[in-house]
Amino acid sequence: MPLSHPRRSALSEQVISALRQQITSGEWPVGARIPTEPELVEQLGVARNTVREAVRALAHNGLLDIRQGSGTYVVATSELAGVMQRRFAGADTRHIAELRSTLESAAAKLAAERRTEKDLKQLEVLLLRREEAWESGDAEAFVTADATFHLAVVAASHNDVMTAMYADLGEVLRDLLRADVGTRLTPRAYMDHTRLMDAIRAGDAEAAAAEAAGYPFLCRPDRFSVPSGG
Repeated sequence: MPLSHPRRSALSEQVISALRQQITSGEWPVGARIPTEPELVEQLGVARNTVREAVRALAHNGLLDIRQGSGTYVVATSELAGVMQRRFAGADTRHIAELRSTLESAAAKLAAERRTEKDLKQLEVLLLRREEAWESGDAEAFVTADATFHLAVVAASHNDVMTAMYADLGEVLRDLLRADVGTRLTPRAYMDHTRLMDAIRAGDAEAAAAEAAGYPFLCRPDRFSVPSGG
């Protein structure tokens, strides 16, 4: 649906917001090439210069990378993602896992209550991509697909603050999952997300919350143990 046409500066901000939403919702995951400039012009119903200005603004803010001759790619889910990654680089992994468990459980509960048909279709597509990434045996592709699915669950909560916070932590969470999965996928690394999808689809908030809390990472807090002395 074309955007409305207010004055130029407001329109540019509107386009930037629309493109950012595609990124934070998981529609355009990290590593994905976004639609071409002509495609965005057609989708948004705005002038080419406005689209170009918005893309450049998001590239300047660190969300997009414009690669001459190749296209424009998503490199971060928010302006703060890189800052957060550096800030928590040395954080206790148990604390990061606890934070994700808390955020995802709350978001999944809200997603079950608030999800739209569009959200469900998006989640189904991303869950399938996650399965395909697993089957491919490509660990990095699986990390990206898994992170994108979880971000879409949070976005389905329709809590903009929670979604933005989760997006800001995206690189931190991917780093933790990447380290846990390793360079080669093994059965130990697989966690079925079908029950979470079913709970959100059924509107079962409590079941969705419990499922999301159950597998934030392989290195979730209940998998840590304190070595015995000796």
